[in-house]
Amino acid sequence: MAVERAGGRSLRPPRGRAVPEGAGSARTRPESAGWKVACAARGLAGRVRPRGPALLRVSVGTVFLWFGVLKFFPATSPAEGVAVRAATKLTLGLLPPEAILPLLAVSETAIGFGLVTGVLLRVALVGFFAHMAGVFSALVLLSGEMWQEGAPIPTMEGQYVIKNVVLVVACLVVAADEWGRAAPR
Repeated sequence: MAVERAGGRSLRPPRGRAVPEGAGSARTRPESAGWKVACAARGLAGRVRPRGPALLRVSVGTVFLWFGVLKFFPATSPAEGVAVRAATKLTLGLLPPEAILPLLAVSETAIGFGLVTGVLLRVALVGFFAHMAGVFSALVLLSGEMWQEGAPIPTMEGQYVIKNVVLVVACLVVAADEWGRAAPR
């Protein structure tokens, strides 16, 4: 019986290693569905792993580009009110609310473009982390809107802000990958 190969590797586990979970018992034949699924998952993981930072970069960039472009069209972004109120407080009222939305639109679009294309990536990453600091400041500056009264339970707006932790972690991976390389010339 010939052993099939996935990505040039044998479908059989190396000696002394456990059979992958979901692949059945050691007595299960390599042709079983569980075995094939486990091998396919391993093969996919091997192809995705080296591309992980780029996939995260493009994914976060797409979200930023999309949400940034929405802010160019007033009343299309569900977060626009919270963003303007938080930025107004953050700038101590020095920037008028009518100037804040276009500035957010430009900055989010530029950050998104930088992440998607990789052009000026380090600048885009610095902009991203600065922007996220402003986003998370809303949890304190607009605490009445972000938290349910008398409990550490976020409102819908608070949840909208808190979910950005995922974007921050994704960009930490991207930044670690980028700054782990040699400096651009």
